[in-house]
Amino acid sequence: MNVLLTILLAVQMLSAVVMVGLILVQHGKGADMGAAFGSGGSGSLFGASGSANFLSRTTAVLATVFFVSTLGLAYFGSARPAASSGSVLENAALVAPAPAATIPAVPASGAAQIPSK
Repeated sequence: MNVLLTILLAVQMLSAVVMVGLILVQHGKGADMGAAFGSGGSGSLFGASGSANFLSRTTAVLATVFFVSTLGLAYFGSARPAASSGSVLENAALVAPAPAATIPAVPASGAAQIPSK
């Protein structure tokens, strides 16, 4: 079970890091306006429209892998063995508090003493 959790956690972390990188590489909707006036290179590594399809599909696949691994971690993280079900306080040992020691009442040093008649 621990090996499966370790594998799921590694897959989740790798997919998150790669997905962040892919999202940062993609250009936004407003980037095409700058390319229309010649300030951007529209024909890059994947071509004019091929980059959007390739990067967006790869991002969608990685997002799916991320969510599936997150659901798997949530499922296995919430599964508890039957022996340890219940509250933590139910399994704690009950300890009675020690009785308080009786302390004689001592008048305060600055208090006035009333003499008895």
